[in-house]
Amino acid sequence: MRQLPEQSTERRVPTSADVARLAGVSRATVSYVLNNTAAVRISEPTRHKVREAAEQLGYVPHAAARSLRAGHTGIVLLPTAHVPVGPLYSRFFNELQWALRRLDYTVVQYGSLGLDGDGAARAWAELRPVAVVSLGEIALTPHGVNVLKRSGAKAVITLGPERVEGAHALVMDQREIGSRAVAHLMERGYRRIGVVIPEEPGLGLFSHPRLAGARAAAEAGTAGTGDGSGDGSGTGVRIEPLSLAYEEKSAAALAARWRTLGLDAVYAYNDEYAMLLMRALQDEGIGIPGETAVIGADDLLLGRLLRPRLSTVRVDLVTGQRLAELIDRVVRDPGGEPERHDLMGALAVHRESS
Repeated sequence: MRQLPEQSTERRVPTSADVARLAGVSRATVSYVLNNTAAVRISEPTRHKVREAAEQLGYVPHAAARSLRAGHTGIVLLPTAHVPVGPLYSRFFNELQWALRRLDYTVVQYGSLGLDGDGAARAWAELRPVAVVSLGEIALTPHGVNVLKRSGAKAVITLGPERVEGAHALVMDQREIGSRAVAHLMERGYRRIGVVIPEEPGLGLFSHPRLAGARAAAEAGTAGTGDGSGDGSGTGVRIEPLSLAYEEKSAAALAARWRTLGLDAVYAYNDEYAMLLMRALQDEGIGIPGETAVIGADDLLLGRLLRPRLSTVRVDLVTGQRLAELIDRVVRDPGGEPERHDLMGALAVHRESS
């Protein structure tokens, strides 16, 4: 007896032609509707029919084919952070991703752990992104920027204190945060100031510039900037770096020897470390601010709910929408000179803890 050929259990992938037949429109109309083409006017009832047909068939536009038509992928690549960046920065990057999506870009987060600058650039270039926003943990080089541009990236944007040749620079000057915190404590009369340096890997990208800003403020006697090489001895202000892991045991150990340090105030890196240390100091019977003043950074809501309420440095970041608009502008007109934009400002906020 003759065997019948086995029927494939795989379902055929629906095409735009299938959507067009079901909706009773042309394939061009399907493409215009599903790719949100603004240059062609299509009535809302027709748009609704096309979307309903696509939903019924389970049709999804082919990204590679769309990229070939457009001449680029529409991908904006964001390397994933290797360190806990905190709620403030997480909110900023979430805003950025939403804003890019509204501009019809595809946001891809790329895990780059273990890659160096040029190796990361080569790995990113394989995806042919139209733009790359390097968040500062991987130091791009001019060669890496060139690799990305030769692969089709129209915008390469770096976050960090130093400009990279060929890339647009978004500057988050972390020194200003440390400077504002220490200047606030000095204005309140404190002269023996600890500065918390988190032990968590990768946070040196933020904490070391903040320490430099704290030292510069102590040297100048005001919220100035500088190279941060001094310890404040010229103004009678002592700056003492303090290593702290983000865990109760580490905070308790630091609090246990606090009185031997002879400090009258502490800038605790950010609000999360400040709250951790403040609780440990209170458990040791150290009065705040009577015996030790405390200030953090980022102005988290929880810090306002503590008793005493936590003094902080409010960090004002530009909106993610503004950065998305910059990316879009550079992608559309990539021939301009690389630009430098300041992304943040800082302001000390006095509350009960100082």
